[in-house]
Amino acid sequence: MSREETGERRLGLGARWVVAALLIAPFASAAAQARGLRDPALRPGDMLRITVWRHPEMSGDFAVAPDSTLVHPLYQAVKVAGAPLSAVRERLRGLLVTYEQGVDFVIEPLFAVTVAGEVRQPNLYQLPQGTTFAQAIARAGGPTELGRLDKVRVIRRDSSMVLDLGRGYSRYEGLPIASGDQVLVARRSSFNLLRDVVYPLASLTAAVAAVLAYSRYR
Repeated sequence: MSREETGERRLGLGARWVVAALLIAPFASAAAQARGLRDPALRPGDMLRITVWRHPEMSGDFAVAPDSTLVHPLYQAVKVAGAPLSAVRERLRGLLVTYEQGVDFVIEPLFAVTVAGEVRQPNLYQLPQGTTFAQAIARAGGPTELGRLDKVRVIRRDSSMVLDLGRGYSRYEGLPIASGDQVLVARRSSFNLLRDVVYPLASLTAAVAAVLAYSRYR
């Protein structure tokens, strides 16, 4: 094999490796994101739902304060923001056993997510872990008549992405909302060719024709 053929072969292999890397990168990024969402960390502004068996006075939805603690006289000594839920569970267990040994409890994070744009009830919502983007939009009353489900922009911390929920809903079922997400439904153009161009032009043409006909027979 000549030197030129060897060089071309290496170049071809290198190009294929680059293409393969580019194809794999989005899946690797999505997998890493999914791993991070399995045991997510709470942030100030989120809420934590705590259900303590046979203790309604210790149960409820509690906001995460700016100092990373829960807004509650009992739980205010426990820092929850920035820690994975597994660590938060152990911290709460350490506190609750001082009141009752072997106490059973369940925790559920509620993430602060803004749903805005062309939705019927734009607002800041506290949504359970695992909520999909389609469910978040439904929680906000669904899209308006001008809402574009094929162009939903998600702003997540220092990145953003555009989702096509109109045709590719199943593609995003494994990518749930995260704390601090902003979900913005784009607006469909209100321009209508028939209404805004054809009909007015036809009316104008008819009016001109009527004036000319009137002038001719005058």
